Amino acid sequence: MIKIYESYENYLKAIYLISKKNKGGWVCNSEISNYLNVKPPSVTDMLYKLKAGELIDWRPRKSLRLTKKGKIIAQDIIKSYKNLCNFFRNVLKIENRNLIKKLSCEIEHHLTPEVSNALEDLLLEY
Repeated sequence: MIKIYESYENYLKAIYLISKKNKGGWVCNSEISNYLNVKPPSVTDMLYKLKAGELIDWRPRKSLRLTKKGKIIAQDIIKSYKNLCNFFRNVLKIENRNLIKKLSCEIEHHLTPEVSNALEDLLLEY
């Protein structure tokens, strides 16, 4: 897996989660803006970067979808996030949901696939 910027991963994750609720997986800029609580011009700037990286199918002022490559990265990030949440809750017995979400979101970007898989294997025991 290639390493991409954390900000790209946050957008890919948001697009993926939004797309799961939309017919055909199409997402519009305003949905991303609202989900991430960022201004629409910031979304547009990032969409150009994601398109250049072949992570989304998009034309300006149109809806967009993740490419296969973008979807795989988003799914890997979400998998890491869920594994981390489960680790903090079930292994470390942390009860503060907000803390779990915050830590998981911050750490998810730094896990290699090997570490994420090892964490998932560990969680099978709990």
